[in-house]
Amino acid sequence: MTELDFIAALRALATQPSARGLSDDAAVLEFGTETLILTKDMMVEGVHWLPQQSLADVAWKLVAVNLSDLAAKGAEPVGVMLGYSLATNNAAFLTGLEEALTAFDVPLLGGDTVAVEKSRTFSLTALGRATHTPVPSRSGAQPGDHVWLCGSAGGAMMGFDAVSGLADADERPFTRPTPRLAEGRALAPHVTAMMDVSDGVLLDAWRMAKASGARFAIDSASVPIAAPESRRDEALRWGEDYALLFTAPSGADLPVPATRIGTVMEGGPEPLVLDTKIIDGPEGLGYQH
Repeated sequence: MTELDFIAALRALATQPSARGLSDDAAVLEFGTETLILTKDMMVEGVHWLPQQSLADVAWKLVAVNLSDLAAKGAEPVGVMLGYSLATNNAAFLTGLEEALTAFDVPLLGGDTVAVEKSRTFSLTALGRATHTPVPSRSGAQPGDHVWLCGSAGGAMMGFDAVSGLADADERPFTRPTPRLAEGRALAPHVTAMMDVSDGVLLDAWRMAKASGARFAIDSASVPIAAPESRRDEALRWGEDYALLFTAPSGADLPVPATRIGTVMEGGPEPLVLDTKIIDGPEGLGYQH
């Protein structure tokens, strides 16, 4: 059973509207007078971080990637809950966790710990409060909208190369990314669809277009990159930059700096056009499990 098969089976169980069909960045739960946003991400040793990395950086990134999902919903963080595998370097993890919680002004509310001897897995559940309703989703893009990117692509790729000793670049976009919480809250009233870029600009654009039943025409040269121009194609597919990809009506007065990278068109058999070329499917567009 592939990951897609497993998720498809889970969708049959996740029947509550709050789950959004398991096709969005987070669950959206109406609770009294509040709208709550809930999300969970996991990180696995040997997959999501390199052996030479400090667990302080791993803890920071675990918090940041979850908060980035809240940012894509325009949410204000309420707290996080940690799932932690006890082994070595626990003190370093605690240091990074405290630094992240302080930097993003979010409290730790609880969680669970288990002891392990081999590969470690960490998870975090983040809870937020919607600052605007309706809460943005991946599926609201409309023909005629413009496609925008708040942030850039390729910085995490260069940071990964720096950690690996392959490039003289800033490691922090890979080791200590910053969720765009303020930008997400500011954009929420203006967007028709929004998600954070975790698996590559092109793959996430494909996903947003498919969820919206539309087709995105992306101009690759317009995408801002934080990498050498010679690596533009790679930067658009690398992921982990946690920029905000969104659509907004033509002429929208955006409250934060962003770069227009394309246009939303009527839906077609394939949801992505890259530089006038129709893309047959998501393979090769970014990171897939």
